[in-house]
Amino acid sequence: MAKVSKPPYVLGIDSGTQSLRAGIFDLKGNCLASAVQEYPISIPRVSWAEQSPDDWWQAARSTVRQCLAESEANPGDIAGASVDGTACTVVLCKRNGTPLRPGILWMDVRAHQEAERITATGADVLKYVGNKESAEWMVPKAMWLKTHEPQVYDAAEVVCESTDWLTFRLTGRWTASLCNTTCKWNYARPAGGWPEALLREMDMAELLGKWPRDVLAMGEPQGELTQQAAQELGLPAGLPVAEGGIDAYTGMFGLAVTRPGRMALVMGSSTCHMALSERAIFGSGVWGPYPDALIPGTWVLEGGQTATGSIVKWFRDNFAAGAKYDELDRGAAAVPPGSEGLVMLDYFQGNRTPIRDPLVRGAIWGLSLKHTSAHVFRAVCEGTAYGTRHILQDLADHGFTATEIYACGGGAKSRLWLQIHADVCGVPIFLTAVPEATTLGSAICAAVGAGLYANPDEAAQNMVQVTSRIEPDAANREVYDFYFGKYLETYRPMAPLMHAVTERVEQG
Repeated sequence: MAKVSKPPYVLGIDSGTQSLRAGIFDLKGNCLASAVQEYPISIPRVSWAEQSPDDWWQAARSTVRQCLAESEANPGDIAGASVDGTACTVVLCKRNGTPLRPGILWMDVRAHQEAERITATGADVLKYVGNKESAEWMVPKAMWLKTHEPQVYDAAEVVCESTDWLTFRLTGRWTASLCNTTCKWNYARPAGGWPEALLREMDMAELLGKWPRDVLAMGEPQGELTQQAAQELGLPAGLPVAEGGIDAYTGMFGLAVTRPGRMALVMGSSTCHMALSERAIFGSGVWGPYPDALIPGTWVLEGGQTATGSIVKWFRDNFAAGAKYDELDRGAAAVPPGSEGLVMLDYFQGNRTPIRDPLVRGAIWGLSLKHTSAHVFRAVCEGTAYGTRHILQDLADHGFTATEIYACGGGAKSRLWLQIHADVCGVPIFLTAVPEATTLGSAICAAVGAGLYANPDEAAQNMVQVTSRIEPDAANREVYDFYFGKYLETYRPMAPLMHAVTERVEQG
């Protein structure tokens, strides 16, 4: 039986670290169908992480077609599409999109020396990223490639991010997202846009010619689906495609964190802490303040932990093979708060914020013969929550207090992990009807780009529904205050030891 034409729907494509997810939504934010496909991560060396762009596109083809097959929508019912991706995941390719090497994933911190060189310049534009460059970002990674893979770097006609590359595969047009360039490329509108002076000082002036020149805000019309892409995805050619952005930022739209005072907690392989401010807050340990990265006239403050969900997965894969996550949660729930004396540092891939130290590594201390795997798993959940509290404390010290947290991502499926976060941070956590808010956020961008809503805030207020609230358990506050203090105190004596070991390992 032929499907009956329905009111317009929108398609969101969320390219994450471990998988790509597609979803079809109506204009109230109800999900008609979603599909996910995993892909591998290559870890060639300690602190490196790479991925094949072709895997992203193959996953997009598969999941979009699956969504169409499982939904009530005809392809012609889809009014718009958009895509988000991990950042800063760097792709070197030809003008036609052919990759020249695997993409360097956001979590890859091989370029820490290059980042230190940029920070040492004291360039004025660095004040928009907290005065310290990250090894995860575009310019340091491009510098590393120019030094260590000069033939590939010279052959690259386009240097972009995963979001840009996927959007090009949809429309055949090269653009850069204002979200990505502002947050990861040292682009700053108040300073005139492109960081030309910084690039010249770093002997990287040619990089400007390799970047896409058109910079578009999230939700802005980017182009139309090409005939080739339409055939591969099962969608009509000419479908409007809107500019997307960083996955965590689209998650802000998908959680309706589009107004000051709220914080988005995007719990994936990493955890991102996204807050919107009406004023620029300088001097904190988080990234930003980013001007216009989400909504014109506002500033985004971004905290982040490089490894959280990936630590949970690491524990399960290596120490609880075959166990389901809900089984691990049940075991950890039987362990008292504080894990009976365990403290975990969540620095498995370095500390992103607020310390900004790519050379530290993870640790678990306080182990005794009494401790079981359930104790260690609870310590993992608590240690990652301590990292979130550290970010919240740093923001509060600089004048921004988050009174509500809106959570999404794969980690938000764990009620235990959410309750631990609420207890540790002392802040209520809200859940929405669509747990995968990044996919919904991309659909919100698609709705705006297709002209179905005037702007992302209007779209978010209509497409996001709050479903539950998790209150902090006051009985656990004193316990977590104590252990959080020990978590903070661990860094200073351990950092020199970790730095020495990390440098030795990197030298082979």
